[in-house]
Formats: sequence, structure tokens, C-alpha cells
Amino acid sequence: MSAIRAIIVDDEQDSRESLRNYTAKYCPGVEVVAECSNIQEAKAAIGEHHPSLVFLDIEMPYGNAFDLLEQLEEVNFEVIFITAFSQYAIQALNMSAAYYILKPIDIEELIHAVEKGRERLLANETINTARILKENLSLPAKQKQRIVLPLIDGFEVVELSDILYCEANDNFTRFYLTNGQAPMICRKLKYYEHMLFGQGFCRIHRSYMVNLDYVKRYIKGKGGAVILSDGKELQVSNSRKEDFLKQFR
Repeated sequence: MSAIRAIIVDDEQDSRESLRNYTAKYCPGVEVVAECSNIQEAKAAIGEHHPSLVFLDIEMPYGNAFDLLEQLEEVNFEVIFITAFSQYAIQALNMSAAYYILKPIDIEELIHAVEKGRERLLANETINTARILKENLSLPAKQKQRIVLPLIDGFEVVELSDILYCEANDNFTRFYLTNGQAPMICRKLKYYEHMLFGQGFCRIHRSYMVNLDYVKRYIKGKGGAVILSDGKELQVSNSRKEDFLKQFR
């Protein structure tokens, strides 16, 4: 693969210089062809240089990253977001499988993000993470939000409202969906527990996390059990019982 043509978009000159220097030193095969301080410059540079990769600061004066993406007819390049955003936005970034680097820039994070982008470019695998991320940030209702689940042969985009429950399986998590599918994802359940915090999901057992919208009945006991809308019965551990019941008070 030829050198990856990259553009840096950040309103802070020091940030642009640091990222340019780090990329030159630690990311061989990446050529920074332009640096931009606002979305107007970025739009022009993208049209001129046709980059494969754009490092894009989310928050900038006179327009943010999503304003830029909306102005483009198509996004045919990989995006690595640069952010000092709140936890909520980081949650949305993870749900959309978008690559991001937190400020101040960590070299290991930069290397990892660039390598992931390189892999996707080599595989010619496209997913509009920027569009899914924008939708998740602008539509706080859980029913409209989506999550990107990485599969061995690609990925699956799933609406949160289509997830019945998740089951831990060693280093994997199985997602049980309303359509009967149950994809196995190479991530621990704890990863998704943090990602979906505040989105209407509750960890009820070391093995289970449920979508509270589908809980139809609770059966008392030491920990108890829940019955989901599809008839599935799942145990509630004693240590997680109180947190679960709080959701219904």
C-alpha cells in the first residue's frame, strides 16, 4: 500500500504541530499533506488532496467536526477524531466504533488508531462511523441510537432497542436480539456494561446484562430472577439485586 495521505484539522497550532511530529516519528507510511485550523480550510483541503485519513478535532470555533462532515457530499476517507469531550460523547464514540484520540495526545493511542485505520483501508472495509456517531449524539433517545458490533468477518450495526440481553462467555459477549439472532462479539461483557451505562441496560448477574424495556416480571428470591418479554428467565445475583430494583422505583 502506498503512503496514507493525511490531513490534520485542529484550531490549535500547538496541537497540529504535536500531531504532525508524532505522526512523522511513530506512524511510518503516513504523509501529512495539509493542516487546517477550521472547517472551511478543511473542506477545501479535502477537495484538493483527496486524503485517505483525516485527523479531525471535534470542537472548533465557527463550526465543529460534524458541521464539516455534513458539508461533504461523501466521506470516502477514514476519520480519527481528536477530542477532550465529556464521558457521554466518549460513550457515543465507542458505540459507533469510531476511532478517537483524547487530548493531550498519547503516543500509544495514536499508533493504535492509525493502525486500525490502515487495516480498514487495506481491507477496503467501509463503515460510516461518522454518520452513526452524529446520529447517536443528536438523538439521545435510546430507541434511536445504534451500536456497531465487530464481527470476525466484518461488523453489524444494531439499534439499542433491538437488544434483549447480553450474556458473558469468557472473553466474549453474546448479544441476543429481538429478531432471533445472537451474534458473538470478541469483547468482555464488562466493556459493554460501561459503554451502555445510562442507556437503559442493567447488569443483573456476572453473566447477564438486560435491556430494562424487555423486563416483564421479577420473581423474588435471594437474588431473584427476571422474565423477559420473549419468556427467557435470567437469574439476578444477590449482589446486583438492589441496583436492579432501583431502576423500577
